[in-house]
Order: sequence, then structure tokens, then C-alpha cells
Amino acid sequence: MHDFDFLVGDWQVHHRRLKERLAGSTEWIEFDGTQSTRLALDGAGNVSDNWFDIPGNAYRGVSVRAFDAKSRLWAIWWLDGRDPIRALDPPLKGRFENAGTFFADDTFNGRPIRVRYIWSQITPTSAHWEQAFSPDGGRTWETNWISDFSRRTAHE
Repeated sequence: MHDFDFLVGDWQVHHRRLKERLAGSTEWIEFDGTQSTRLALDGAGNVSDNWFDIPGNAYRGVSVRAFDAKSRLWAIWWLDGRDPIRALDPPLKGRFENAGTFFADDTFNGRPIRVRYIWSQITPTSAHWEQAFSPDGGRTWETNWISDFSRRTAHE
């Protein structure tokens, strides 16, 4: 239940995102942002408010995470501030074993994909996150978003 406790607090985040996903792109867009995470559900969940400072297209998003004690799995939902009344994305589910690995079935541009998040390199002051899509049921993966987190100090 305490796997995501490391994320509680305020973070400066450096993002790299593929310009086009599942299109053979090798061009990355880099930008900064912030994330603020607070516990919820008496510690069995948390909520992160994200700011993505993409030049000309800045936006917010919310991550909601909840732990199921019976299955020992985390579920992660995403709410995109650019389309906030759209239903939440399907939850990614998974657990921490060395790294945190989470999967979901979703669609991208009308086609079915598998989505993977990996949380790794976790220390008290930093963490690394990656998102990848698979158009072939998980046989091959395209990493399309990489985020490096640095804990913000009280005076930032």
C-alpha cells in the first residue's frame, strides 16, 4: 500500500515526448513541468496534479492511483485537462517488483494498443517514469514519453 509514498510532495519534472506516436518518429519534444502529489483514501491512494509546460500547448492533467489490498495491484487513471469531461482512460494495473510496471489495453487513433508505464530509479529526491505503446499486443514497444522527476525544495 505504500509503494507510491515516494511520490508524495512537489516535483519539478523534465519531459521528453515523441513528436508523433506509433508513426516511426524519432523526433523528441522536450519541456518542463511540475507535479504535486497528495495521499487519498487513508493512504490507499493518491492524486497528482500535473502541469505540462509544452510551448504553445501547455495543459494540466490529473493522475489518480488506488491500491487494491486483495489483488495487491495498483490501478492508475489519467484525466486530461484538454478534454476534462471525457471519461477517464482505462486504468493501468500493476505492482512494484524492483520497478513499478503497469499495463492497460486502450486505443490510439482508433486502433487497439497496449500501454505500459514503468517507474524506476526511485530515490528520496528523484524518480524516472516512462510510457510505451505496443500496437501488437506487447510483442514490441515504442517508448514515447520519458519523465525525470526532481523533488522541489520548500523555497522553490
